[in-house]
Amino acid sequence: MLHDQLASGHYAVGDRLPAERELSVAHGVSRPAVREALIALEVQGFVEVRVGSGAFVRRLPGDGDDRPGFAITAFELTEARMVFEGEAAALAALHITDAELAELARLIELIEQPDLPFEAAEAADRAFHLLIAHATRNAAVEMTINQFWQIRTSSPECALLHKKARSANVRPVMDEHSAILIALRTRDPVKSRQAMRAHLNAVMDHLLFATEEQVIENARRSLDSARARYRAVSKV
Repeated sequence: MLHDQLASGHYAVGDRLPAERELSVAHGVSRPAVREALIALEVQGFVEVRVGSGAFVRRLPGDGDDRPGFAITAFELTEARMVFEGEAAALAALHITDAELAELARLIELIEQPDLPFEAAEAADRAFHLLIAHATRNAAVEMTINQFWQIRTSSPECALLHKKARSANVRPVMDEHSAILIALRTRDPVKSRQAMRAHLNAVMDHLLFATEEQVIENARRSLDSARARYRAVSKV
């Protein structure tokens, strides 16, 4: 989409890309899809997002291996987690022990601490989900979900979007984790699957919010700058 337009010379270095809404309409795709494409291009260094101004072409793709892989985005990863971790929760409900349930409760209490650094909250969140994967008593499921979490930190696209989420102060939601724990305590696979999927649906919403929040913040800063210029001129 955008990569092909850059490669074909549709945009030149220094050009400002159309707004997200315009790109969505022009290419007939959703705004989240446009965001994913822009994030991937930003990671590759093809575009630069300037606060209050928009996305500008930084460099153009070459003819060789310069094409971005678009391997796994944060939205794709979360969608995959919804499929696998939902079923993992259902399976874990049949095998989880009281000791493991107690550890999940401890992790929730840890994440709930208001002064807990974001990195520590992320580590506790990861431990929460990996413990549920372990409780499936299925090594393949546990390995797959562990790899998902590795991708979350190692994929440039995922890391960038989660960084934006951190900037928007998006943290793990306690009520959702507690709902998963309550469902697991009932040993009900259906309720456990539903609780996990509800949580990961919320994660998807948080990622969307993080990108929207940046747009709003850019607009606010641009407005503040315009007001400052107006005040300066009015005093002359």
